[in-house]
Amino acid sequence: MRWLQGKVGAKPLFRDREVMTLLLLMDFLPFPGETQFLAFLCAHYRSLFPRLLSQSQFNRRVRSLARLVEARRWYGAQERGATLTSLYRLDTQPRPVWGYRRDKSRRDFAAPADYGVCVSRPLKYLGDKRVLLCTGGGWPVAYDWVPATTDERVAGDPGRDCLWQARVLGDQGFMGADGQRRYRETRHLDILTPYRAYQRLRRAPGFTAWLKGLCARMEGACHEVPNTGCHLEHLRGKTLRGLITHVTAKMTRHTLKLLLRRWAGIDVQTFTVTT
Repeated sequence: MRWLQGKVGAKPLFRDREVMTLLLLMDFLPFPGETQFLAFLCAHYRSLFPRLLSQSQFNRRVRSLARLVEARRWYGAQERGATLTSLYRLDTQPRPVWGYRRDKSRRDFAAPADYGVCVSRPLKYLGDKRVLLCTGGGWPVAYDWVPATTDERVAGDPGRDCLWQARVLGDQGFMGADGQRRYRETRHLDILTPYRAYQRLRRAPGFTAWLKGLCARMEGACHEVPNTGCHLEHLRGKTLRGLITHVTAKMTRHTLKLLLRRWAGIDVQTFTVTT
């Protein structure tokens, strides 16, 4: 691969493409961490990987290849035109790092993490908030991590800044007349959010029902991204860099899974092939 050309130093015996293959495979096997996953490969598939790395070596190599994994995800989606649509879904989800009682033991996340409250469920946590921009079919277009106290209207700006002339469906947390007007004038984006019960502005009943049904369908597609395989809230990242690496790998796994399902007829979850 052209991204791997020009690397300084001796060529490793366990190649980078093998490391990336195992990293993308981890999410499809029910193991809680890298140690159990590598032990399973060592016990049953050592013939396929005779120079299998130890857990510490594998972890260091994985972190060094995070940008390459993200480039592979973006290239695969762009090559097939999967992200070229006029309707998107913008959503946020809390990712607790630690509970309130033992929060100070997570010093590696002291700077990026913050105390937050999830409105959709009774949850008070120390951590961050995942911001995800998806297409109607569940293709991840852009994602980011912000502190838990970040307002959703501010957290969604990086995702909306990469779009042009499209409609974006969001929850009530993304509601804001000034922000919607700014994106409509600068990037020709139509931000659609359901109105609150106390607001004077009203839409037609038919349009409101259509918007709720569309949001529910797209919510199911977006819900598949963090909940398939290892849940995003259960990722074992002891450092911020390690967490970002696992999140990047998970987004790439989901994109490759959709590519295989749509253009090759292969369902990697059930190991079936449709012709």
